[in-house]
Amino acid sequence: MQATAYTYDPETRSGQVLLDDGTPVPFDAAAFDAGGLRLLRPGQRVRIEVEGPADGPRITLVTLQTL
Repeated sequence: MQATAYTYDPETRSGQVLLDDGTPVPFDAAAFDAGGLRLLRPGQRVRIEVEGPADGPRITLVTLQTL
């Protein structure tokens, strides 16, 4: 699934992404660390993996979108 980075706090390594429908979804440090990223800037396109129900997904991985 793709999303757009919305917020990121480098101290906690957590933030939010916006899904393509504009829904903000938070991610934690574990999801950020799983992607191997060092920094994330608002506006970057990212690939995410989620688990759980559609009305309350939990992000398990955040990484940069590559072609």
